[in-house]
Amino acid sequence: MPCRGAGDRSGLAPRVSVQVRRKAAAGADAAADRDFVRALGRRSVMSSVGSLRTTTEPAAGAAFERLCEIVAGQSHVTLIAHEKGERLGFALLLDELPDEVTLMDQGFIAYMAVEPDRKGTGVGTALLAAAEDEARRRGLPFMALMVTEENEAGRRLYERAGYRTERRLLCKPL
Repeated sequence: MPCRGAGDRSGLAPRVSVQVRRKAAAGADAAADRDFVRALGRRSVMSSVGSLRTTTEPAAGAAFERLCEIVAGQSHVTLIAHEKGERLGFALLLDELPDEVTLMDQGFIAYMAVEPDRKGTGVGTALLAAAEDEARRRGLPFMALMVTEENEAGRRLYERAGYRTERRLLCKPL
């Protein structure tokens, strides 16, 4: 899946020559993709922790591993962003998780991460565009995801791509 250009309906136009592909299906490439997703996910998981709930890096890493197990147990697509053979980021797209209120079909990005030194270069944009393309190919009318309030860069990416707040998760420390 090549990056989408300026004419793309999503409004996403990456600034790098990143390519996005599905995770390899078998063999050494599949194992390398799986290991990359797990390693980058564990390294980036603390960015998913909001300011109201504190946790340790090992506990958050274990939660990410649990998420990977949940995703693997249902219909999904793992997308890998790469450039010149170097893996730069990934997205885990669930394609059979309906909206919990309306039960309408949707694509749901369960997790997305970009290598820290490649943030702000368009890798996330390329992953998001590829996930949207995949959801469209599957006939899904909506795409949903969650992002913490503190993740300003992520929120800007999603807002530029046309995402709007539909609901809010409220939390109160007791």
